[in-house]
Amino acid sequence: MFDNLWVEKYRPSTLDEIVLTEDNREVFQRFAEDEDVPNLLFVGNAGIGKTSLAKIITKDILKCQYLYINASDENGIDTIRTKVVHFAKTRSLDGKIKIIILDEVDGLTMDAQRALRNTMEEYSSVTRFILTANYKHRVITPLQSRVQSFDLTPPIKECIKRVSTILKSEKVEVSQDQKVLLVALIKNYYPDFRKVINEVQRYCNNGKIDIKNITVLDTFVENIFKLIQSKKVLMARKLVIENEDQFNNDHNGLLKAMFNYAMDSNLPDVTKKKYLLILAEHLYRAAFVMDPEINFFSCCIALEESG
Repeated sequence: MFDNLWVEKYRPSTLDEIVLTEDNREVFQRFAEDEDVPNLLFVGNAGIGKTSLAKIITKDILKCQYLYINASDENGIDTIRTKVVHFAKTRSLDGKIKIIILDEVDGLTMDAQRALRNTMEEYSSVTRFILTANYKHRVITPLQSRVQSFDLTPPIKECIKRVSTILKSEKVEVSQDQKVLLVALIKNYYPDFRKVINEVQRYCNNGKIDIKNITVLDTFVENIFKLIQSKKVLMARKLVIENEDQFNNDHNGLLKAMFNYAMDSNLPDVTKKKYLLILAEHLYRAAFVMDPEINFFSCCIALEESG
């Protein structure tokens, strides 16, 4: 069955197939009706469909010429001066606008980003740009001002519905007990929908889904907080290291889960505010640190000391 990866088989190729909020869907439908788009910036976690939507716009909505560049690999100013400018300055044969997709534009150097802003303006009559980024704050302000920005984080209810559609298409039986575990699995890996699909396929075999030993992320986070509040931060770190599969080794995602848990908790307001500030600070640092696990452990120590 793994000769046919679901994440590729069910990769969206039209606007109707991609999971979006209703507000975003309405905007992109208007673009389809107008057969034109402004410069765009898609932001959000990995696996939420940023690149897929960019390609849907070029291939399905506009059906135009396009150039795709992975900006995290080709991140220097020479890429802008050669590839981007060369493609952007010429008119298409059919008279339509052309699109340049710069994937992971937050990986471009500052010099490259500064060069890009001028290129976007100079060739705006013939070329549009679609930028994607995991971290919006890594995109310089002058670039952000030249685009319409969209957070493409999909609604979790729509993600669950999409998974159900995939399972029906694959004729996979889901028992009532497995439905509960399936929802827990989706929540654990949300919003990385690509990872969700990969994990769901992992548990499917011979037309059935068999999910075992799934720890609900909220329960895992609750256990971390209990250890921190009991002044057992070293044990909390050990718990996290030994159970990396419970949060896909995504320490930044775990920080977000802890922030949401603290926000919804019954902690005293004074304690809750301290926790939220500490978590927010380490979420910000997460975009710059070399080792996410060390940043996470530093956050746990700060939480313990604040109690």
